[in-house]
Amino acid sequence: MHASRSILWLALAVATPALAQQNLSKVSGDITTQAGQQYGALSSVSGDVHVAGNVQAAGVHTVSGDIRIDSGATIGNVGNTSGNIKAADNVKLADLKTVSGNIQLGREVQVNGDVATVSGDIFTDRGTHITGAINSVSGSIGLVQTVVDGGITFASSDLTVGVDSHVKGRIYLKKPNFSHLDHPPRIVIGPQVVVDGPLDFELPVQLYVHSSAKTGKITGATPIAFSSATPPK
Repeated sequence: MHASRSILWLALAVATPALAQQNLSKVSGDITTQAGQQYGALSSVSGDVHVAGNVQAAGVHTVSGDIRIDSGATIGNVGNTSGNIKAADNVKLADLKTVSGNIQLGREVQVNGDVATVSGDIFTDRGTHITGAINSVSGSIGLVQTVVDGGITFASSDLTVGVDSHVKGRIYLKKPNFSHLDHPPRIVIGPQVVVDGPLDFELPVQLYVHSSAKTGKITGATPIAFSSATPPK
């Protein structure tokens, strides 16, 4: 009898985490999680996904819904097609990708992968660390006190590498397939910024580099130096 009870207890102990980490999937409804719980994959077609504080989940994916991640959550890959992605402070993520939605990251966010969008904007706040690269086509990019281990590649976006940020790879503006731009991309390398790699531009740009910033070799643009808190408009 004692042996039977031990086997039953062991089976329940092994099964409990699997039950706790079940997948949640909907077609048109929203998904809302409970704070502090563990989940598998969270996916919806046209609904929004709200990841509560301190939740752990294998990943979050939607087609046209927004994704909101509260403070302290730990998530795998996050992605959608046309919705926005917003992560609060102290969130840990893997790859973060969208097509036309905006990506907004709070303070002390850890991204263990790439951050990518086609036409949406990207903003990262103080203390954020991205171990991969940032990739965009036409959305604007703004970093504040952010470390990017990879590079930044974009086609027609405005880019601001803000105060105390560090880009360890190169900054590369790739000539887009389309030829018409409303204005030359505006590139700002702000106060105390460090860019280890080169800055390569295949299109004319307005490049402003703060006097306290350090960059690699600049190709395809003539930098305009500034020493104020913000560059000339």
